[in-house]
Amino acid sequence: MIRFNGRVLLLDIEGTVSKLSFVHEVLFPYARERVGVFLAEHGSDAPVNSVLEQMARDDGAASFAEWCPEAASSRSAAEWVTRKVHAWMDVDAKLTGLKQLQGMVWEGGFRDSVLKSHLFEDVPPGLEACAGKGISNRIYSSGSAAAQRLFFRHSEFGDLSRWIDGYYDTTFGPKRSADSYRAIAAECRVSAGEILFLSDVPEELDAASAAGCQVGLMLRPGNRRVSGTPHTEIRSLAELELP
Repeated sequence: MIRFNGRVLLLDIEGTVSKLSFVHEVLFPYARERVGVFLAEHGSDAPVNSVLEQMARDDGAASFAEWCPEAASSRSAAEWVTRKVHAWMDVDAKLTGLKQLQGMVWEGGFRDSVLKSHLFEDVPPGLEACAGKGISNRIYSSGSAAAQRLFFRHSEFGDLSRWIDGYYDTTFGPKRSADSYRAIAAECRVSAGEILFLSDVPEELDAASAAGCQVGLMLRPGNRRVSGTPHTEIRSLAELELP
Protein backbone atom coordinates (compact mmCIF):
# COMPACT_ATOMS: atom_id res chain seq x y z
CA MET A 1 0.00 0.00 0.00
CA ILE A 2 1.02 3.60 -0.62
CA ARG A 3 -0.71 6.33 1.33
CA PHE A 4 -1.11 9.30 -0.98
CA ASN A 5 -2.29 12.71 0.17
CA GLY A 6 -0.86 14.68 -2.74
CA ARG A 7 -2.49 16.40 -5.67
CA VAL A 8 -1.05 14.76 -8.82
CA LEU A 9 -0.78 11.07 -9.76
CA LEU A 10 1.85 10.82 -12.51
CA LEU A 11 1.86 7.50 -14.37
CA ASP A 12 4.22 5.77 -16.76
CA ILE A 13 2.52 3.62 -19.42
CA GLU A 14 4.62 0.55 -20.34
CA GLY A 15 4.82 -1.86 -17.42
CA THR A 16 2.76 0.44 -15.21
CA VAL A 17 -0.76 0.78 -16.62
CA SER A 18 -0.23 -1.47 -19.67
CA LYS A 19 1.70 -4.68 -20.17
CA LEU A 20 5.15 -4.30 -21.71
CA SER A 21 4.35 -6.77 -24.45
CA PHE A 22 1.54 -4.64 -25.90
CA VAL A 23 3.92 -1.88 -26.94
CA HIS A 24 6.68 -4.19 -28.15
CA GLU A 25 4.50 -6.86 -29.76
CA VAL A 26 1.61 -4.79 -31.11
CA LEU A 27 2.32 -1.06 -31.41
CA PHE A 28 5.96 -1.19 -32.52
CA PRO A 29 5.40 -3.83 -35.24
CA TYR A 30 2.37 -1.89 -36.50
CA ALA A 31 4.45 1.29 -36.87
CA ARG A 32 7.39 -0.56 -38.39
CA GLU A 33 5.24 -2.21 -41.05
CA ARG A 34 3.34 0.94 -42.06
CA VAL A 35 5.80 3.82 -41.65
CA GLY A 36 7.08 3.56 -45.23
CA VAL A 37 3.62 3.80 -46.78
CA PHE A 38 2.69 6.56 -44.35
CA LEU A 39 5.71 8.66 -45.36
CA ALA A 40 5.11 8.03 -49.06
CA GLU A 41 1.51 9.23 -48.71
CA HIS A 42 1.96 12.05 -46.19
CA GLY A 43 5.60 13.10 -46.44
CA SER A 44 4.64 16.50 -47.89
CA ASP A 45 2.05 17.27 -45.17
CA ALA A 46 3.03 20.17 -42.92
CA PRO A 47 2.70 18.23 -39.61
CA VAL A 48 4.86 15.41 -40.98
CA ASN A 49 7.44 17.91 -42.26
CA SER A 50 7.65 19.35 -38.75
CA VAL A 51 8.31 15.90 -37.31
CA LEU A 52 10.95 15.16 -39.95
CA GLU A 53 12.73 18.37 -39.00
CA GLN A 54 12.65 17.24 -35.36
CA MET A 55 14.09 13.86 -36.35
CA ALA A 56 16.93 15.63 -38.14
CA ARG A 57 17.70 17.70 -35.03
CA ASP A 58 17.53 14.57 -32.87
CA ASP A 59 20.26 13.10 -35.09
CA GLY A 60 22.48 16.18 -34.81
CA ALA A 61 21.60 17.91 -38.10
CA ALA A 62 20.46 21.50 -38.43
CA SER A 63 17.63 20.66 -40.82
CA PHE A 64 16.01 17.86 -42.79
CA ALA A 65 17.71 19.10 -45.96
CA GLU A 66 21.09 18.73 -44.26
CA TRP A 67 20.17 15.37 -42.74
CA CYS A 68 18.59 13.47 -45.63
CA PRO A 69 20.59 13.03 -48.86
CA GLU A 70 17.41 12.62 -50.92
CA ALA A 71 15.07 15.32 -52.23
CA ALA A 72 12.40 16.29 -49.69
CA SER A 73 8.97 14.63 -50.17
CA SER A 74 10.35 12.22 -52.77
CA ARG A 75 9.84 8.48 -52.68
CA SER A 76 13.58 8.09 -52.21
CA ALA A 77 13.44 10.35 -49.14
CA ALA A 78 10.56 8.31 -47.70
CA GLU A 79 12.57 5.12 -48.19
CA TRP A 80 15.69 6.68 -46.64
CA VAL A 81 13.78 7.91 -43.56
CA THR A 82 12.05 4.53 -43.24
CA ARG A 83 15.44 2.80 -43.01
CA LYS A 84 16.50 5.32 -40.37
CA VAL A 85 13.28 4.71 -38.41
CA HIS A 86 13.80 0.95 -38.52
CA ALA A 87 17.38 1.33 -37.28
CA TRP A 88 16.26 3.51 -34.38
CA MET A 89 13.46 1.12 -33.51
CA ASP A 90 15.96 -1.76 -33.48
CA VAL A 91 17.70 -0.10 -30.52
CA ASP A 92 14.48 1.27 -28.95
CA ALA A 93 15.73 4.85 -29.31
CA LYS A 94 13.88 7.34 -27.10
CA LEU A 95 13.96 10.19 -29.62
CA THR A 96 11.28 12.87 -29.72
CA GLY A 97 10.82 12.92 -33.49
CA LEU A 98 10.71 9.14 -33.78
CA LYS A 99 8.04 8.95 -31.09
CA GLN A 100 6.01 11.68 -32.77
CA LEU A 101 6.15 9.85 -36.11
CA GLN A 102 5.15 6.56 -34.51
CA GLY A 103 2.15 8.30 -32.96
CA MET A 104 1.08 9.60 -36.36
CA VAL A 105 1.22 6.10 -37.81
CA TRP A 106 -0.70 4.64 -34.85
CA GLU A 107 -3.42 7.27 -35.22
CA GLY A 108 -4.82 5.56 -38.30
CA GLY A 109 -4.87 2.18 -36.57
CA PHE A 110 -6.70 3.53 -33.52
CA ARG A 111 -9.11 5.54 -35.65
CA ASP A 112 -10.00 2.45 -37.71
CA SER A 113 -10.28 0.29 -34.55
CA VAL A 114 -7.47 -1.94 -35.78
CA LEU A 115 -5.66 -1.00 -32.58
CA LYS A 116 -7.10 -1.00 -29.07
CA SER A 117 -4.77 -0.25 -26.19
CA HIS A 118 -4.29 -2.75 -23.40
CA LEU A 119 -4.74 -1.62 -19.81
CA PHE A 120 -4.68 -3.65 -16.62
CA GLU A 121 -8.14 -4.09 -15.10
CA ASP A 122 -7.38 -1.97 -12.04
CA VAL A 123 -6.52 1.10 -14.13
CA PRO A 124 -9.98 2.44 -15.08
CA PRO A 125 -11.41 2.24 -11.53
CA GLY A 126 -8.11 3.55 -10.16
CA LEU A 127 -8.18 6.61 -12.41
CA GLU A 128 -11.83 7.22 -11.58
CA ALA A 129 -11.22 6.89 -7.84
CA CYS A 130 -8.35 9.37 -7.91
CA ALA A 131 -10.32 11.84 -9.99
CA GLY A 132 -13.21 11.51 -7.56
CA LYS A 133 -10.86 12.51 -4.72
CA GLY A 134 -9.74 15.62 -6.59
CA ILE A 135 -6.40 14.11 -7.60
CA SER A 136 -5.16 15.09 -11.05
CA ASN A 137 -4.19 12.04 -13.13
CA ARG A 138 -1.36 12.73 -15.56
CA ILE A 139 0.83 10.63 -17.87
CA TYR A 140 4.59 10.77 -18.47
CA SER A 141 5.90 8.47 -21.17
CA SER A 142 8.63 8.46 -23.81
CA GLY A 143 5.87 8.05 -26.39
CA SER A 144 4.62 11.36 -27.80
CA ALA A 145 1.86 13.23 -25.99
CA ALA A 146 -0.33 12.79 -29.07
CA ALA A 147 0.21 9.02 -28.98
CA GLN A 148 -0.59 8.97 -25.26
CA ARG A 149 -3.93 10.68 -25.93
CA LEU A 150 -4.75 8.08 -28.58
CA PHE A 151 -3.77 5.32 -26.18
CA PHE A 152 -6.29 6.37 -23.52
CA ARG A 153 -9.06 7.37 -25.92
CA HIS A 154 -9.01 3.98 -27.66
CA SER A 155 -8.55 1.45 -24.88
CA GLU A 156 -10.12 -1.95 -24.37
CA PHE A 157 -12.26 -0.22 -21.71
CA GLY A 158 -13.34 2.64 -23.96
CA ASP A 159 -12.39 6.30 -23.76
CA LEU A 160 -10.65 6.99 -20.44
CA SER A 161 -9.35 10.45 -21.36
CA ARG A 162 -12.04 12.13 -19.23
CA TRP A 163 -10.03 11.09 -16.14
CA ILE A 164 -6.66 12.37 -17.39
CA ASP A 165 -5.65 16.01 -17.13
CA GLY A 166 -2.26 16.08 -18.81
CA TYR A 167 0.25 14.22 -20.96
CA TYR A 168 4.03 14.66 -20.87
CA ASP A 169 6.69 13.30 -23.19
CA THR A 170 10.40 13.81 -23.83
CA THR A 171 9.82 17.46 -24.74
CA PHE A 172 9.85 17.89 -20.94
CA GLY A 173 13.20 16.10 -20.78
CA PRO A 174 14.52 12.54 -20.31
CA LYS A 175 12.65 10.36 -17.85
CA ARG A 176 15.89 9.64 -15.96
CA SER A 177 16.59 13.33 -15.29
CA ALA A 178 15.38 15.00 -12.08
CA ASP A 179 14.94 18.27 -13.98
CA SER A 180 12.17 16.68 -16.07
CA TYR A 181 10.06 16.07 -12.95
CA ARG A 182 10.73 19.59 -11.72
CA ALA A 183 9.49 20.89 -15.08
CA ILE A 184 6.34 18.78 -14.84
CA ALA A 185 5.70 19.99 -11.28
CA ALA A 186 6.05 23.59 -12.47
CA GLU A 187 3.61 22.96 -15.33
CA CYS A 188 1.15 21.36 -12.90
CA ARG A 189 1.62 24.33 -10.53
CA VAL A 190 2.29 22.07 -7.57
CA SER A 191 5.36 21.29 -5.50
CA ALA A 192 7.23 18.14 -6.48
CA GLY A 193 6.33 16.65 -3.09
CA GLU A 194 2.65 16.71 -4.07
CA ILE A 195 3.30 14.37 -7.00
CA LEU A 196 3.27 10.57 -6.79
CA PHE A 197 5.07 9.01 -9.75
CA LEU A 198 4.54 5.31 -10.50
CA SER A 199 6.84 3.45 -12.88
CA ASP A 200 8.41 0.04 -13.39
CA VAL A 201 11.85 1.56 -14.03
CA PRO A 202 13.94 2.18 -10.88
CA GLU A 203 16.18 4.73 -12.63
CA GLU A 204 13.13 6.86 -13.45
CA LEU A 205 11.98 6.63 -9.85
CA ASP A 206 15.45 7.64 -8.68
CA ALA A 207 15.23 10.79 -10.79
CA ALA A 208 11.71 11.64 -9.64
CA SER A 209 12.68 11.07 -6.02
CA ALA A 210 15.74 13.32 -6.45
CA ALA A 211 13.35 16.03 -7.65
CA GLY A 212 11.32 15.61 -4.45
CA CYS A 213 8.43 13.52 -5.79
CA GLN A 214 6.84 10.60 -3.99
CA VAL A 215 7.42 7.40 -5.96
CA GLY A 216 6.30 3.80 -6.21
CA LEU A 217 7.79 0.85 -8.08
CA MET A 218 5.09 -0.85 -10.12
CA LEU A 219 5.32 -4.64 -10.26
CA ARG A 220 3.26 -6.05 -13.11
CA PRO A 221 3.19 -9.47 -14.83
CA GLY A 222 5.87 -9.54 -17.51
CA ASN A 223 7.99 -6.73 -16.03
CA ARG A 224 11.71 -7.28 -15.64
CA ARG A 225 12.70 -8.41 -12.18
CA VAL A 226 14.38 -5.76 -10.05
CA SER A 227 15.82 -5.93 -6.57
CA GLY A 228 17.62 -3.78 -4.08
CA THR A 229 15.77 -0.56 -4.77
CA PRO A 230 14.67 1.74 -1.93
CA HIS A 231 11.28 2.35 -3.54
CA THR A 232 7.96 1.14 -2.15
CA GLU A 233 6.51 -1.60 -4.35
CA ILE A 234 2.95 -1.56 -5.66
CA ARG A 235 1.12 -4.10 -7.81
CA SER A 236 -2.13 -2.30 -8.57
CA LEU A 237 -3.70 1.15 -8.44
CA ALA A 238 -6.13 -0.44 -5.97
CA GLU A 239 -3.23 -0.45 -3.49
CA LEU A 240 -3.23 3.35 -3.32
CA GLU A 241 -4.60 4.57 0.01
CA LEU A 242 -6.40 7.78 -0.91
CA PRO A 243 -7.62 10.52 1.47
